[in-house]
Amino acid sequence: MTLKPLGNTGIKVPAIVFGTSALGNLFTALAPEVKQEIVKESIRYTQPQTFFDSAGKYGAGLALESLGAALNALEVPKDQVVVSNKLGWVRAPLVGDEPQFEKGIWRDLKHDAVQKISYEGILECFEEGNELLQGYSTQLASVHDPDEYLAKANNKEEEEALFEDILEAYRALEDLKKKGLVKGIGVGAKDWKVIPRIYQHIKLDWVMFANSMTIISHPQDLLAFMQQLSNDGVGILNSAVFQSGFLVGGDYYDYQLIKPDSPENIAKFEWRDKFFAACKELGVTPAHACVQFGLSAPGVTSVALSTTEPEKVKRNVDSTINKLPDEFWAELKNRGLLHDYSPV
Repeated sequence: MTLKPLGNTGIKVPAIVFGTSALGNLFTALAPEVKQEIVKESIRYTQPQTFFDSAGKYGAGLALESLGAALNALEVPKDQVVVSNKLGWVRAPLVGDEPQFEKGIWRDLKHDAVQKISYEGILECFEEGNELLQGYSTQLASVHDPDEYLAKANNKEEEEALFEDILEAYRALEDLKKKGLVKGIGVGAKDWKVIPRIYQHIKLDWVMFANSMTIISHPQDLLAFMQQLSNDGVGILNSAVFQSGFLVGGDYYDYQLIKPDSPENIAKFEWRDKFFAACKELGVTPAHACVQFGLSAPGVTSVALSTTEPEKVKRNVDSTINKLPDEFWAELKNRGLLHDYSPV
C-alpha cells in the first residue's frame, strides 16, 4: 500500500482511513469475533500502515475498546497503526434500557456518554480514549463535531459562549501536542463552514470534511478553502462521500430521510438516476466513482470508509487504489453531472 504524508504531521497514511462506528454497535451489534475480523482485514490490505478513525462517542467508547482489543489480539505492532480520536464525549453510567446521548441508533451498550467540550473535558476524553485502546494510543486528535455543538445555541450570545468552549478545547489539544502526546490536531465537521472559523484561531494540522465534498455536491467556495488548506500544508481527509448512502441507493441524505417531495429533493433523485445510468453504461460502480471523486479533491490524502462486513474491506481498499479513466469523468461532465469541479 502506497503511503502519503498527512500534511505536516510527520505521519504517512494510506488512501483509506477506516471508520470504526460499526465497532461501537452503530445500528447493529456485531459479535467481537466479527469486529476482530474487520480489523484483521483492514490491517491485511493496508500494510505497512493502517489508519483508523474513532471517537469516544462511538458506542460510548465501545468502538475504541473493541479496536484496542482486536489490535492486541492480533498482536499488531504499535508503529503500524495510526489512530485518530475525535474527542468530546466520555463514558457515563447507563440508566435504563438505552443510552440517552443518541437514542435509537446504538445497540447493546453497557454505558451512556456525556459531552465534555472544555479544556479539562478534552484532557479527560483523551486519557479515557487511550485507556480504552489498551496499550495503543491516539496520534491524531480533534474536537468531535463542533458544528453540532454550536447548533445547540438559542441566540447569538449562547453561540459565542459555546464557541469559546471550543477554543478552550483546542487549547487543551495544543498543550497535548506541545507535550508530544499527539502528533497532530485537527477538526471534523459535517457543516464545513465552521472549519474556516476555527482555522482563524487555531493552527490545525489536518481537517476532515464530512458530507461536504462529494460527487453530487462540490461548491466552489469549499474547493477554494480546500486549496488554501493544501497550500498551507494542512492534511485533508474526506468522509461520508456517499452523502449518507444516498449516492449508492440509500434513503438518507445528510443523515436525514429523503423523499422526492420538494423541487430540491426531486432534483437530487433525478441527478442520482442519471448518475446510475452513466455508471451502468460505462461499467463503473457508483461507490467506486464516489470514492475516486472524493480522493481527487484538492489536497485530499485519504477517504474514510467503513463496513460491518469483513469481506467488504478489500472492496473498499480497492476502490481507493484503482483509478478511473479520464473518459469516465469527461462523460459525467458532458452529461451535466459535475458542476464546479472535475477530476479531469
